[in-house]
Amino acid sequence: MNQLLGLFVARSKEYYRDRGSLIWSFVMPPLIIAAIAMAFSGQEAPLLKVGLYPNAETPSVFADASYIQTVHFSDLDKANTKVRHHQIDLLVFTDNSGHYLFNPESQKAAILQKLLVQDSSTSWQSQALSGRQVRYIDWVIPGVLGMNLMFSGLFGVGFVIVRYRKNGVLKRLQATPVSPIAFLSAQLLSRLLIMLMVSTTVYLACDFFLDFLMLGSYIDLLLVAVTGNLCIVSLGLVVASRLANEELANGLLNLFAFPMMLLSEVWFSLDGAPEWMATASQFFPLTHMVQAARKIMVEGAGLAEVSHHLFMMLIMGAIFLSVAAYLFKWRTD
Repeated sequence: MNQLLGLFVARSKEYYRDRGSLIWSFVMPPLIIAAIAMAFSGQEAPLLKVGLYPNAETPSVFADASYIQTVHFSDLDKANTKVRHHQIDLLVFTDNSGHYLFNPESQKAAILQKLLVQDSSTSWQSQALSGRQVRYIDWVIPGVLGMNLMFSGLFGVGFVIVRYRKNGVLKRLQATPVSPIAFLSAQLLSRLLIMLMVSTTVYLACDFFLDFLMLGSYIDLLLVAVTGNLCIVSLGLVVASRLANEELANGLLNLFAFPMMLLSEVWFSLDGAPEWMATASQFFPLTHMVQAARKIMVEGAGLAEVSHHLFMMLIMGAIFLSVAAYLFKWRTD
């Protein structure tokens, strides 16, 4: 019993004396809760969703309806796609033209049309846009696969290198002709190959049972996965470049992982979130990987249409890898 008590006290002191781990333990949960609260602390989710283009002026017929959510679109092609895929129930043109778009296969659109018919102040004109409904599983699968790549890239590389440094493996490697950039590149490429094999297997197995919507090119999707994984693994290398404390490394890796998981549209769209939050999400590599994969799979986009996402991930990856190589130390002493 004395041995158990002594070990318990020693381990507890080790934890609270490690100020880095202690801070992250108290900082991370409030940050996650605050992010969720700011994005989704509104009232009960509305039953219907109406898109507004080209400005955010809500038509009077919808203004006092608490069961209707309005979403402003500045990109007409994006708005049209959401109508076709049943992701918004109606698209209303707010340029005083009295024009709106609807999907004739949408039951919710039929309800909203009846409201417009009752509006005597405007002579409404409709245009039908047909398209296949995107199931939630079709929409969410790019995010799930991207999240899997993210966690494996961050923890599978970053955490392992920290353990190598703590256990003296890197100290022994320092005595060899291996350069930091060669060591980091080998770690990056190894994890990339493993995760692409795992993700491909998971995708094919799930697709066999669920028949995912795939309108684009598998080659384009693979290119997005490779680029995104390289970028995220490079971020993990930055965290692992100097640390030898596994608990602090775990906190830092979670600091990057959880905001990306929450704000990169993995599980839900940020259409109704504050504008600044949607803008901030564009600084996350996972956002670009998920959005590019989703456009290819769900909208049938080609490389030209997702090229800005690929460009951003390449730039981020190059910066992360350069910083990791510059900061890298074989040992902390």
